[in-house]
Amino acid sequence: MVRYIAGGAAALLLAAAAIFWANTRDNGAAANAVLPALTTADQTAPDSGPLPDTVPEASAKTREERRFGRYDKDKDGSIARDEYLASRRKAFAKLDTNGDGALSFEEWAIKTTAKFAGADRDKSGALTRDEFATTAVVRKARPKPKCVCPPQAPVGEDEG
Repeated sequence: MVRYIAGGAAALLLAAAAIFWANTRDNGAAANAVLPALTTADQTAPDSGPLPDTVPEASAKTREERRFGRYDKDKDGSIARDEYLASRRKAFAKLDTNGDGALSFEEWAIKTTAKFAGADRDKSGALTRDEFATTAVVRKARPKPKCVCPPQAPVGEDEG
């Protein structure tokens, strides 16, 4: 019986959300219809010049050029083998704690070993459920992209 009531309530909430969403879409269209269309002569904001016709976006080529620039350390327009492997050598050197040029399992797993030792509070050599829960990865929230839009005059203000 409880399942039927919960299902009915969920269906009502879903229907209400759909109606709310449809009303907000209609109001947005009505608001856009009320505002006058800008002509090309009106497309200037104070002190910023003409408004762009399209929103600038980073292309895949731009990202690839930046990636190329990170590898091309001597900026000669080509990536030598040593430049290409430099990041891997740096990562290997961080792990090779004794500097012998060989990576043992203990050196490779040092972070995991330290994490286990820190979580094993009772030093039993095994993690309980509560101890294991402390090893969960804490993920950072992605930062919201910043708007680089030019300032615009408020709608409805008359010039002069």
